[in-house]
Amino acid sequence: MHGSTSIETVMNYLPEKIRENIKAIPYEKLENVMEIRLRAGGPVYLVYADKICYLSQSGELSEMMTENTFNVSGVQIREVIDRLCHYSMHSCVKQLREGFFVVENGVRVGVSGTYSTNETPILTDFASVNFRISRCIKGCADDVFSKTYGKNVIICGGVSSGKTTVLRELCRLTGSFRKVTLIDERNEISCLAGGVPQNDIGCLTDVISGSARSAGIMAAIRTLSPDVIFCDEIASQNDAEAILDGIGCGVKFVVTAHGVNYSDLCRRKEINYLLEKGKFDAAVFLTGSSSPGEVREIRRLKNVD
Repeated sequence: MHGSTSIETVMNYLPEKIRENIKAIPYEKLENVMEIRLRAGGPVYLVYADKICYLSQSGELSEMMTENTFNVSGVQIREVIDRLCHYSMHSCVKQLREGFFVVENGVRVGVSGTYSTNETPILTDFASVNFRISRCIKGCADDVFSKTYGKNVIICGGVSSGKTTVLRELCRLTGSFRKVTLIDERNEISCLAGGVPQNDIGCLTDVISGSARSAGIMAAIRTLSPDVIFCDEIASQNDAEAILDGIGCGVKFVVTAHGVNYSDLCRRKEINYLLEKGKFDAAVFLTGSSSPGEVREIRRLKNVD
C-alpha cells in the first residue's frame, strides 16, 4: 500500500477485514483524510475537510450510507482497544481513564463508551474509536516564523484547525538554531521513541514528555536553560502561572489554545489571565478544519519592536 506514514500506523490497529478494505482504497483518496472513525453497530467512515465518506464491504467509498456499507461489530471495536493496549489493559489505565491514546507518528486516538463505577473509573464498554491523522506540513509556518520570531505567541484555532501542526513546524524552525524545550505532555508532537523524536522538531530541541504541562515548564526552566519553550493546549491556571514565571525568567513562549477569534480566547479564564498580564505579543488565528494549518490572521497584542 502506498500511503502516508500516519495512515500506515492506523492500519496496524485495525481488524483485518477493515484493514484490507481500507488498503483497497486508491492512495489519492486517502491523501487528505483527517480522521478514520469506527462505531460499534455502525459504519466505518473517513472524515475529510469538506465531506464524510463511508467504507463499503468491498473497499469502496460513498458519501451516502447504503446496504453495502461496512458495519463494525463490538468484537472488532474491542480488538482495536486490545491492540492499542498491546493486549495489556492494566498497563493503560491512564489512557482508558482519559479515553485517549497517542500511538506512533503522533496519531491521536479517541475512545468512547461506558465508564466503570469503581474508585478509579475507566472505560470498559467500548462504543467507538476515532483515529486523528497526524501530518507534518513543512513550510506552513514560514510566514508566522518571519513575523513573530523572538516574541511570545499564542496559536489559536478550533478543533482540527492544525494548531499542533503549526506549533511543531515553528518548533522545528526555532530549534534548528536556538535552545528550545518542547513540553510534549502526551508525546503527540515529537513522538519520542527510545528518547529519539520521530518527528523533526529541530536538532537543538529538548523534549519533556509525560509530565503535567506546568511541572514540565518549571523543570525546563530549572535544568535546561531554554531560550524558547513550546507547549500545546494551555488549559489550566497552573499552566498560566508557570508560563508567567518562565517569561519572568526571560524565556520566550509559543503555545496553543482553543479559540476561533479574540473574543473566544478572552472567554477562556486561563488565557484571559495571560492576556491581561500583557506578556504575549501576538495571536495567530488559523482558518479552521477546512484548511488545517492555514493562517487566517496574525494579531498584534501589544506594541512590539
